[in-house]
Amino acid sequence: MRPSGSLHLGHYHGVLKNWAKLQHEYECFFFVADWHVLTTHYENPEIIESSVWEMVIDWLAAGINPGSATMFIQSKVPEHAELHLLLSMLTPLSWLERVPTYKEQQEKLNDRDLATYGFLGYPLLQAADILVYKAGAVPVGIDQVPHVEMSREIARRFNHTYGKEPGFEEKAEAAVKKLGKKNAKLYTNLRRDYVQEGNEESLAKAQALVDGNASVSLGDKERLIGYIEGGGKIILPEPQALLTPVSKMPGLDGHKMSKSYGNTIEMRESPESVENKIKRMQTDPARVRLTDPGNPDNCPVWQLHEVYSPEDVKSWVTEGCKTAGIGCLECKQPVIDCVLKETGEFRKKAREFEENPDIVRGIIAEGTEKARDIAKETMEDVREVMGLAYR
Repeated sequence: MRPSGSLHLGHYHGVLKNWAKLQHEYECFFFVADWHVLTTHYENPEIIESSVWEMVIDWLAAGINPGSATMFIQSKVPEHAELHLLLSMLTPLSWLERVPTYKEQQEKLNDRDLATYGFLGYPLLQAADILVYKAGAVPVGIDQVPHVEMSREIARRFNHTYGKEPGFEEKAEAAVKKLGKKNAKLYTNLRRDYVQEGNEESLAKAQALVDGNASVSLGDKERLIGYIEGGGKIILPEPQALLTPVSKMPGLDGHKMSKSYGNTIEMRESPESVENKIKRMQTDPARVRLTDPGNPDNCPVWQLHEVYSPEDVKSWVTEGCKTAGIGCLECKQPVIDCVLKETGEFRKKAREFEENPDIVRGIIAEGTEKARDIAKETMEDVREVMGLAYR
């Protein structure tokens, strides 16, 4: 996620709530894309640092757990930049120019000079962000699927150009020994059973044995899986798009919640500000007087009820609005209560990190170290097949 300062409820319901769920289902890497900010805001570097820490605190307040997911800052892992550079050697210029958002963003952000390589090349940096961790799945919205597809094409082109890992079998045999004497023997027997008898159960057991062995590196795990399946080690596996549920979080005007629309409620906004914003929201224009009946479908407040209110409250609102049995301020109160409860929980969780910034920096430092270990291993493989592993 690009660091844009404090996050709003649209970020939470559209992204962070899903991240909090995924961290218990996958090995997740969540990073602050600070280099990506420079592709469009290179002339304003002073906004970056404070925005980074504010955003990480919002992540933590939203339930992203450093014990369950790896959190880090992109620029602290220079392997992203190295892979970006090396991939640029074989990525056709036409691939970058055809990215759907390239021309759209140039038109939308016409007040900025975006005729730079950094802006043209940001989809390639995104691909490097993904491929350097050999990610199997990338959580994205439907509009970002083309970026994942481009990453797949780049990985495919790389693997076609440079082939699989040289000396694969010797390295796989060396990896077997790293399993430990007992597990190595079990792996060898399972591999023999699968190769000679085609026993799918043996394949599954061997894969589980490898995946569950914490002492074996990511690269060696890939070698061991490839060895038993009869293939080699693919240097850059092709990632898949993992579609994020569509966010139903509307802004204060009924449109998508966005800072550019000025219709947001921040995750840690003060209670007074939240209450004032919702009280000032427009309602059904047909309800000029308290006695005029209205239609919830024409009211932005109703969209917030759909996000926050239980069925009994929604029934009360529908009946009261259509019969003029309740006023608009009365209708808004349950929404105010729910939003205040949610933002109050975020503020409470964030307080520890606001008061102890060293905790936040420690979390990022630890996550960065873990991310770099994996990224370094990928780059060793990449350098080797590209002729850059000097002895």
